[in-house]
Amino acid sequence: MTTTTMNKRTPLTENKQSFPAGFWFISLLQAFERFSYYGMRGLLILFLATEAIKGGLGLDKASAAVIYANFTMFVYFAPLLGGYVADKFLGKRKTFFIGSILIAGGMFLLFAAQGKPMVILSLAIITIGNGFWKPNITSIVGDFYGNNDPRKDGAYSIFYTFINIGAFFAPLVCGTLAEKTFAVTKGTEVISYGYKYGFLAAGAGMLIGTILYILFANKLLGEVGKYNAKESLEKELSKKALAAHKQNLTKEEKKRVVGIFALAFFVILFWAGFEQAGSSLTIYTNDFINRNVGGFEVPTSWFQSINPFLCVVLGPLFAMLFVRLAKRPKGDIPTATKMGYGLILLGIGFALMVGAAMQRGNSADAAIKANILWLIGAYTLHTVGEMFLSPVGLSMVSKLAPKQIAAIMMGVWFFATGLGNYLAGISAALVETWGGLQVFGFVAVLTISAGVLLCLLSPIFINLLRMEEIEEQKELTM
Repeated sequence: MTTTTMNKRTPLTENKQSFPAGFWFISLLQAFERFSYYGMRGLLILFLATEAIKGGLGLDKASAAVIYANFTMFVYFAPLLGGYVADKFLGKRKTFFIGSILIAGGMFLLFAAQGKPMVILSLAIITIGNGFWKPNITSIVGDFYGNNDPRKDGAYSIFYTFINIGAFFAPLVCGTLAEKTFAVTKGTEVISYGYKYGFLAAGAGMLIGTILYILFANKLLGEVGKYNAKESLEKELSKKALAAHKQNLTKEEKKRVVGIFALAFFVILFWAGFEQAGSSLTIYTNDFINRNVGGFEVPTSWFQSINPFLCVVLGPLFAMLFVRLAKRPKGDIPTATKMGYGLILLGIGFALMVGAAMQRGNSADAAIKANILWLIGAYTLHTVGEMFLSPVGLSMVSKLAPKQIAAIMMGVWFFATGLGNYLAGISAALVETWGGLQVFGFVAVLTISAGVLLCLLSPIFINLLRMEEIEEQKELTM
């Protein structure tokens, strides 16, 4: 390693006792973006399926589920494009800044939208913006730490906490505006909902984050994320090492890419279950869960704050846990095993929803309600499972992805999330035709089985993802 390179890396890697200011700034920006996204998403399927006279788009539930499913899928497919643009041309920071402008613009257009074509256009703009934003800001978190830095998994857990701070307040603020503040009521009956004001608040959240970036990014981030993959490599390696460096992937790098793709399959299954929070679980909650607590009927959108609230509480605890485990003589729990635990916990959560469906006899009669505790218990288990899988997965991709395709591989990871979101969205229509017992039972069996299988396959992934040897090889070339 050259002296120049060492000096450039020192602020990011040598102070093992703290997280850099730029990391906290990036995490804060992510909180505003997630407030925007989840504020809108928490209302989207309700808006699509509510009669036009009541402030919705007036679609039937099946059509609303298809639009919701496609939107949430493409939101996570788009990061492939955003990762490519960043790696090949603009760099991560310029790309996600453009994304923030597109997201805010799409939210404001959704606020003003009249009719289905304008709604679809709004969602398309938000999708492209999210694709430019998501893989690049997530990848930048990893740029603050070396691959063997014990803080890296903890940093992604903290980053995940900020994600969920935004996601926690989003349904409370946007949902309250839509279902309470700007709702027109007659007695106990809602005549019209104020969904568009929820979308307006979501746009305002993204706009605040964009302004903060303009004001403070250069001061707090320095050169982190400023250059595309080729420019970053040129700055990191000495001239001698750069001349010897191969742009083609090495054998070890190819093995790591294979490992990421293999784990991505299990990620699809996890998010196919988990993201039903915004689709089938939302509709089931709206129709079949007793939401009356002490005479107050809890707005359906508020239940989507349970998960982020628990993530905010649990995130720092998991960050400390992963850092402590990494310092053990035998090291941390293998990544694949952690993710297997996440799938198993998700499945147990759906087993509780099977209990809710059985309590009400799996009836189609909306007058028969299930106890709210089933739902709260399911969200709690889903959240614990998420902490074992999602931040750990983000950290893994940051460690393993070859530098020349780092943002693209983060896009691949989100692509898998997108497929899961699509399957989750389609499930909203299945609950109405199959029934909650069948849908929730199927998801429970599938995810628990997949989790057990992943734990059994963990030794294979350990062989594919040998980080210590890879890091040593990097250090020798620097």
